[in-house]
Amino acid sequence: MIRHVLTVSSGTMTSRLLGFVRDSLVAALLGAGPIADAFLVAFQFINVARRSLTEGALNAALIPFYLRTRDSAGPAAAAAFAGRAMGTVSVILIVIAATLALFMPQVMGFLAPGFVADTLTRAVHDARLMLPYFAFVGPVTVMMGVLNAEHRFMLSAFSPLLFNVILIAAMLVLLRQGREAPFAAHVLAGTVGIAGLAQTLVLVQRRRHRTGLAAPLRVSFGPEMRAFLRKGIPGMMANSGPQFLIVAGAILASSSPASVSWLYFANRLIELPLGVVGVAMGTVLVPSLTRAVHDGDRPSLVKTESRGVEFAVGLVLPATLGLMVLAQMIVRVLFEHGAFTGADARATAAALTVLALALPAHVLVKTLSPAFFARDDTGTPLLAMLAGLATAVVTGSICEPRFGANGVAGSIALGAWTVAAILLWRGARAFGLSLDAQARRRLPRIVVAALTMGAVLWLAEHFVAPVTAMAHFTAQATILGGLVAVGLACYALLLELLGIVSWAEAIGDLRA
Repeated sequence: MIRHVLTVSSGTMTSRLLGFVRDSLVAALLGAGPIADAFLVAFQFINVARRSLTEGALNAALIPFYLRTRDSAGPAAAAAFAGRAMGTVSVILIVIAATLALFMPQVMGFLAPGFVADTLTRAVHDARLMLPYFAFVGPVTVMMGVLNAEHRFMLSAFSPLLFNVILIAAMLVLLRQGREAPFAAHVLAGTVGIAGLAQTLVLVQRRRHRTGLAAPLRVSFGPEMRAFLRKGIPGMMANSGPQFLIVAGAILASSSPASVSWLYFANRLIELPLGVVGVAMGTVLVPSLTRAVHDGDRPSLVKTESRGVEFAVGLVLPATLGLMVLAQMIVRVLFEHGAFTGADARATAAALTVLALALPAHVLVKTLSPAFFARDDTGTPLLAMLAGLATAVVTGSICEPRFGANGVAGSIALGAWTVAAILLWRGARAFGLSLDAQARRRLPRIVVAALTMGAVLWLAEHFVAPVTAMAHFTAQATILGGLVAVGLACYALLLELLGIVSWAEAIGDLRA
């Protein structure tokens, strides 16, 4: 399992790093004002759909259906089911895109009720330019799910890179030409659909070379497909909890100038560890847990859950502490360029420090949800997500007028922990979430190692802060890289000293 997790994590990390480059260029092109707010609200709207479908979310329903069909009726029947799923999902998404194009002013008015008329018009125009992506995301979604079900994680992990590569290329051209922000925003919005087309072509070529994966291509709304959609839609919504929470935050923050941009860029930093750990765990755990549940293999079930929790906690705790301690420096290095000012960087860093509190909860949800999905229960994670969303909206409505973007960030964190608490409670009652003895012994030591690393990093950051504040970009980036290296080395050493992991054995296992 660890090798598959590392494959998905590597692809997701590379995509997220390219996403940082993309967002740094967005900040330099558009800054943090009305034009950026309009583009980012539209982009978040499309991005929620993209991430809901492509980053493992459809696995919640597709993989159990696919594996059951393959085991009971053979590979040809499973491929035929995948072909029907691909055709049906694609048609549904095209119809949704056409409907959204018609009602986009109302949709954007709901998503950004605080926007003034000109900003709202820009957001509507940008969102409509992005809608062609919906025509391409259906085939991508199904092919990625089928490849994951067959334990072919490499292509599904790395194909999303194309999305960011194409957007980065477009922005580099715009920066070189010195284009004005309004024109640049519209060009970027149009490029989103082109990026979706490129990603689709890669996976469709894979399908043509391996025709048994999803063929023949059909559209069907029969009983089997309706059952799949009844399971799949709640699963996709439940898996998109972090994205729905940040959209709710954007709605609450839309009345405050630049707050949407600050929250967006802060959240982008949260999504690197969330993607590396959360998406990878969700993608790999669903097939493994589904097989264990189907076979009635309780020891394998407990072992898979235990290793998943260990892996998630071991990566997310140091990431959370690192983001909180280094927030100012990270935001300054990544985003304080061009139209993005020092004041914007400070506001974004403050929001990041609060928003980082949500990261452990998000990853916990990503780790717990597969236990429900493997049992064909997508309703419980959906209800938990809706409860967390309601919590965030209520608390954000109270906190935003007083604390601004930081209040919204705090409400998002509270909403995320609400979802995690509900899943823990329901899982313990429904099927007894359990950890093996090895996990119970390791987890407290992982927490000690992470807290110690956080303290070391805090001392080191305070020691170099006066120098960093006066340094130029290259020096700041070098110092930040050095601090990250110190944190990683310290944490790795502590994991070895506390007997949590033997790095020599771990490297040997990966080579085996």
